[in-house]
Amino acid sequence: MKLKYAVLLTMILAAQVNAAEWRALPEVAPAPDDNPTTEAKVELGKMLYMDPRFSSTGTVSCNSCHNVMEGGDDSRSVSMGVHGKTGGRNAPTVWNSAFHSVQFWDGRAALLEDQAKGPVANPVEMGMEDVETAMDRVRKIPGYKPYFDKAFGEDSMTVENAAKAVAAFERTLITPNSAFDLYVKGDKQALSEQQVRGLNKFESNGCSSCHSGAAFNGPQTKLGEGFYAKFPTFGDGAYVTKYQLAEDKGRESVTGDKADANMFRVSTLRNITDTSPYFHNGSVNDLGEAVRVMAKTQLNKDLSDADADDIVAFLGALTGPYPEITMPRLPATAGTSIIAE
Repeated sequence: MKLKYAVLLTMILAAQVNAAEWRALPEVAPAPDDNPTTEAKVELGKMLYMDPRFSSTGTVSCNSCHNVMEGGDDSRSVSMGVHGKTGGRNAPTVWNSAFHSVQFWDGRAALLEDQAKGPVANPVEMGMEDVETAMDRVRKIPGYKPYFDKAFGEDSMTVENAAKAVAAFERTLITPNSAFDLYVKGDKQALSEQQVRGLNKFESNGCSSCHSGAAFNGPQTKLGEGFYAKFPTFGDGAYVTKYQLAEDKGRESVTGDKADANMFRVSTLRNITDTSPYFHNGSVNDLGEAVRVMAKTQLNKDLSDADADDIVAFLGALTGPYPEITMPRLPATAGTSIIAE
């Protein structure tokens, strides 16, 4: 009897959800016309993604800050690059980043291909003089040439193709078929009673006004056209001061337009249970607290503990199964080092 009651209650709660507004995450990520995803590109891209030899110290790879063996980030408030230097922003997860129409917190890169080049020449991150100098290191590793040939053809060891390969690999880092995805596909038992309740509260409180769409990162836009939100919207509260949320000017640092102050690309909520700490500065280390902060700073609402707990439960349903990732064997440089030159 209790089981039947629970099933009936779940069905009643589910009926309150406007399912037309929710979509399952696609099982294939979109790719630009000039870089269709192929197995050869993915294989090469994974090698380049994991190889730290293209940083100035030989210690930092893409995976150092965006660890695909875990949540796609580095679990730090702000990332650490060469020589122990730290930046000012939290590393966003690479999982499901293929569903963003722009990259980085401030949207300064239109495509994953553009994003792949940025950290290499950043003095805090990988610290190379420029991306061409980093590519020279790739060319000095004979074992990489056959992989470039296979992916792009002869004489193809270029910065552009290296970035395309990394982007192709990143487009395989998606996590469809979460409990939420199964739910919107018709399995109404995929979510618990509390998760359905949390979904309703997520919607009724206005969270979905920004975190909509299959990736919960806003309405689908063309690649290169970002969806941004002001954070914090209500800038005079205790949370803003406590967590220093307004100090980073966000997109204004890219455009120089004061209208873009504190504007940030809306982040995906997919796999958010695995990507603490939260926000652009990594200032909040608890998901329940992050939910309360968002409600107050964005919607000017004070959530009860019960409401916050229900929404956190729902957010857990957005974590999908991770595909198996095997570490690649990287080509060596026989009898010499490209780092100690």
